[in-house]
Amino acid sequence: MSQQPVPVPIRDDVIRLGQFLKLADLAESGTQARDLVADGEVRVNGEVETRRGRQLVKGDLVAVATPQGDQRAVVA
Repeated sequence: MSQQPVPVPIRDDVIRLGQFLKLADLAESGTQARDLVADGEVRVNGEVETRRGRQLVKGDLVAVATPQGDQRAVVA
C-alpha cells in the first residue's frame, strides 16, 4: 500500500539523490542510500534510478520500495 508523497523542502534549486534520501528520512545514512540505489530500490518519477548523484529538482517524486510498501517523498 503506497502512502501519499511527503513534501520535503530543499534549500537550493537542485539536490543529489543520495542527499535527498537522507533529508527525507528514506535512508538512515549515506551507506544505506547508496545500497538502496545500487539495489534498484529507488525510483525517480516512476523510473528506477541507479545514480546516487542524480540531480533532483522541485517536483521530482522519489519512491523507495520497502517490505511495508513504497515510501514516497516529493522535492519541494
